[in-house]
Amino acid sequence: MNWWGKILGGTFGMMFGGPIGAVLGAALGHNFDKGMEQPAGQSGFGRQERAQTMFYTATFSVMGHVCKADGQVTADEIALAKQVMQQMDMDAEQRKGAINLFNEGKKDSFPLNDVVRQFRQEIGFRANLLRMFIEVQIMAAYADGVMDPAERTVLLNICQILRISQHEFEHLCAMISGMHSGSSQAGRNDGSPSLKQAYAVLDIDESANKSEIKRAYRRLLSQHHPDKLVAKGLPEEMMKIATDRTHEIRKAYEVIKKAKQFK
Repeated sequence: MNWWGKILGGTFGMMFGGPIGAVLGAALGHNFDKGMEQPAGQSGFGRQERAQTMFYTATFSVMGHVCKADGQVTADEIALAKQVMQQMDMDAEQRKGAINLFNEGKKDSFPLNDVVRQFRQEIGFRANLLRMFIEVQIMAAYADGVMDPAERTVLLNICQILRISQHEFEHLCAMISGMHSGSSQAGRNDGSPSLKQAYAVLDIDESANKSEIKRAYRRLLSQHHPDKLVAKGLPEEMMKIATDRTHEIRKAYEVIKKAKQFK
């Protein structure tokens, strides 16, 4: 986690300012929010490290805001945040920083729109990375088994800023909610989704033909390919999340293949 070492070493202070700089500075107990704008490279940060720091900061702070949207943060939501940290294999100092960011997001004064706008500006047109970001936020909303209307309103607002369509949002919700409710309710012991949920995961109709099913499957695998996401700025420590998502996509595809009886 080279970018994290540079942050702790104080290099971040010469990296960028704005609302994300202010949030990370507050989380780490530093004042990085003003007069810090410099081109990437002059601070010792490369473009990818800068994107990774942006992703890390926005992910955990916005997660705190989403979880607080319904008025309270549940034990399940806190457990989800800790699960993401565990998947990132963080050490004690890194977990402390992530928890502090989560708590910054819970504050009434958290500048959600400004943080998301700066994140969108930094990430640019890397759609797969933006999609992974919103997937993590949807996971947080479903951590307690249901998405509260207030959480949904916040997420739709985030999607609008990130220019993620409502159709894409609904698809991601269907995919992630199915992960929470599917296999046990469907009577499956192997962790596979029901057929209905499998179609939702691939975002296709039950009437889709073999060619359409394969095309949707390949598109989703490409969108969630861990190596591609890391190359675009996903922290390497979050590869496990992307890998888990590709596993869910493959399971859904296998269920549909079996039902449709094709190879």
